[in-house]
Amino acid sequence: MRNKFLQFFAILLGLYTVQSFALPDDQDQPIYISADSASINDNTGITTYKGNVVIKQGSLLIEAAHVEMYRGDEGVEKLIAEGSPAHFRQKPQPDDPYSDAWGKNMIYLVNTRKLTITEQAKVVQDKDTFTGEKIVYDLDRSIVDAFGSTGDNENSSSGRVNMIIQPKKNKADK
Repeated sequence: MRNKFLQFFAILLGLYTVQSFALPDDQDQPIYISADSASINDNTGITTYKGNVVIKQGSLLIEAAHVEMYRGDEGVEKLIAEGSPAHFRQKPQPDDPYSDAWGKNMIYLVNTRKLTITEQAKVVQDKDTFTGEKIVYDLDRSIVDAFGSTGDNENSSSGRVNMIIQPKKNKADK
């Protein structure tokens, strides 16, 4: 029993040591968007992009089949992306590798810097991998919450969260 507790604690520790996902100047960069079609509604502040949507801002990249962008007085507030899967990529620091996330649905809240990935959610950071039916990132606080499915979903890996966490290397080993 103690061994299972230690394994569970090690997994939780691995989840809470994930680094933040953003270069400091990404938010100050222009946003580049390409898609097969776009529909802009100035009354609601919602722009809908369809077909091979690609959004770039600094190191941030979002690729999806369908994206809704919500704009407010302060600029972009929320992005909702759908795909098979949708893809989110961002570089935490200039010398770090990219962090990638995939899922059929993603919601990115720009002001609070939270990314929620659902349906076949997967995150790869450096060589660590997290999978589940739902993964929520608080990018500012570097907190990851991962959830398995509760129903009978044939793609859910038995409804569990799965992680592959690589051992830390000593600086002398690098």
